[in-house]
Amino acid sequence: MSTHPLGAQAQAVVLAGGRSSRLGGTPKALFRTDSETPTLVEGTVNALLERGLPADDVVVVGPTDLPSMPVRLTREDPPFAGPAAGIVAGLEALPGEQPWTLLLACDMPRVSHAIGGLLSAAQGSDDSTRGIVVVDDGRLQPLAAIYRTAHLLQTVADQPSVNRSVRSLVGTLWDRQLTLTGATDDVDTWDDVERFGLRPPQG
Repeated sequence: MSTHPLGAQAQAVVLAGGRSSRLGGTPKALFRTDSETPTLVEGTVNALLERGLPADDVVVVGPTDLPSMPVRLTREDPPFAGPAAGIVAGLEALPGEQPWTLLLACDMPRVSHAIGGLLSAAQGSDDSTRGIVVVDDGRLQPLAAIYRTAHLLQTVADQPSVNRSVRSLVGTLWDRQLTLTGATDDVDTWDDVERFGLRPPQG
């Protein structure tokens, strides 16, 4: 897949530290279709790099036993403190020099389409746009969004984030919605695992 012209001007926070409680605690980030294919978290990172984001401007927020990837790794404090805490931890781990920031969950097997759509929407936006969030099949997807970095950093600064919802942390920045179909279908249940043909991690 070719790079996106905005990719080199964007950074990304990928959240991979949830409890996966609906999957019995099996980490969603580590599911894959077979032993030769990337895990879900690796697939998300690969999709970002293929779109032109510099590796040093991508951070995965999750446990230290994730697969080795050529990007930054950090953890929310305390662990399992929720996605809002993960967003804050991810932003703190990045240089913050890029004008746009993507926020993504790691459990969307077709996320590459969402990344491309968000980068294109951001590139075509006017200066008043602070954030664009995906609405997929009528469902708003808080963890498939792109923001102007300066506004995002200002919004999360000094706000409590532990066990807080993403909407309450950054929802005020959603100036625009990007309508997609199927690009952000995620893996929440064993039915989803079967639908995508995924396998849990071994061992």
